[in-house]
Amino acid sequence: MPAEFLAALVVSVLVAGVARRIGWSSPLVLVAVGLAATLIPGMPHLVLDSNLVLFVILPPLLWTAGLESSYLDLRKNFGAVSNLAVLLPLGTTAVVGLVAYHTVPELTPAAALVLGAIVAPPDAVSATSIGRKLGLPRRLMTLIGGESLLNDATSLTAYKVSLAAAIGVTQSWGHAVETFLLAVAGGIVVGVIAGKLLVAIRSRMEDAVSESAIGLVAPFVCYLVGEEIHGSGVLAVVVASLIVGQRSTGDGYATRLQDAATWRSVQLVLESFAFLLIGLQLPQVVEQLSGLSALMLITSAAAVFATVLAVRIAWVFAFAALSPTVRRVKPGPAELFVVAWAGMRGVVSLAAAAAVPVTTLAGDPFPGRPNIIFLTFVVVIGTLLLHGLTLPWVIRRFDISADDPRADDEAVAAARLRALDASDRRLEKELNAARTAGKPMHVYEETAEALRMWNARRRVVAESEALEPTEEMGPEPSAVYRKLRLRMLAAEREALIATRDENLIDDEVLRELMQDLDLREAALDR
Repeated sequence: MPAEFLAALVVSVLVAGVARRIGWSSPLVLVAVGLAATLIPGMPHLVLDSNLVLFVILPPLLWTAGLESSYLDLRKNFGAVSNLAVLLPLGTTAVVGLVAYHTVPELTPAAALVLGAIVAPPDAVSATSIGRKLGLPRRLMTLIGGESLLNDATSLTAYKVSLAAAIGVTQSWGHAVETFLLAVAGGIVVGVIAGKLLVAIRSRMEDAVSESAIGLVAPFVCYLVGEEIHGSGVLAVVVASLIVGQRSTGDGYATRLQDAATWRSVQLVLESFAFLLIGLQLPQVVEQLSGLSALMLITSAAAVFATVLAVRIAWVFAFAALSPTVRRVKPGPAELFVVAWAGMRGVVSLAAAAAVPVTTLAGDPFPGRPNIIFLTFVVVIGTLLLHGLTLPWVIRRFDISADDPRADDEAVAAARLRALDASDRRLEKELNAARTAGKPMHVYEETAEALRMWNARRRVVAESEALEPTEEMGPEPSAVYRKLRLRMLAAEREALIATRDENLIDDEVLRELMQDLDLREAALDR
């Protein structure tokens, strides 16, 4: 089995790379490839291990999403995000459970709620990856991304409470609410402690490799500790990652560059593997269907799938009409529909379904377990394909465009000019300090003049980026500067390689020199 999983991992990354190269949506391509692969005769069946998803795949993906999230935007939109991440999953759990109970005879009320909790949360992997691909405006990505960060905690906690009742652990409503609140509180406490501790440890290491290595294991530790104290491991990871992301400005430049590159690679690998795994679960789902009524399966699948879609759409529009927080933001009906339509489910739902036990505590078969696995698969595949294939059309139909890049350019230019003013003031302050201390001022003045000219050139570039380009202006000075500087760096790189090829320097020296050029190119090629 490890060989099969390794092969799936390699294939998923290759397929994702090809899809990204030709501009296709890699999540949808991976799901389709996974479904198609199961139809090949003799293809080994990969049975989804819930622990693999919940303890290995989910924590780092939540961590990367948290690091990339804006704490300020989440705080500004806390009301809307908490509604989507807490109230909507609970509402979906209840309504889907009610519909499933009346359409699937095998399900008890508690087992129906288990299904509702499983299919309630839009997946963090699905929502953010497809949203990024479509270039949704930042305000919508804040809502969708914030929801996907936190809703797993709500749904998985509701899942545990419902599952306990379904297998025979007697729980009152009061005890269920207490369990939910303790899980939330435990996850937040663990996340705050872990986040602040991680920031403190990394700030004292002064070694980019060690700092990145600690960051790589942090999400697994947070999740494990959160779950061990019967809190929410998801919340622990999310809270800690938000703290680390907000405090990353205190890290060294090498740590920030290395973290960014490392987490992008990890994100690509795990996202690709997760989407391929979704498609590869078809044989396992089919095996569960023996002996079940085809009419009942079709009826229940249509009812549950329609309920999942309808509850989200109705909830988003109703909450927008009633909530003063959302009314202040003034989203239009088209934007609200995009948020409502971005409800793709993913691998976490499948993992939760696979984790449903085969028997209850009394030794009886778990009520309706095959139906739960089948209906979860229908909802996951259906929402991924339906929303993933139609969202681009919906965005074009409602004319929802990405954020105006000029607005960002103006804000960036203004921030750069402010920073350059601070830089100039610091330079003059250092010169005055050197003059007071009796330093050799001819050396300081010559150096300061070069630095003033450097800042003046940067100021011209920043001011040009804030202007609306016109045909009379021609190309922006900043663009010309970057183009010429990049070509000069390319010539330097070729000369260094030629010097190594002539045995005048060895590979170790070449790598050191190349790193310097790479950092300069990274600063230009943004």
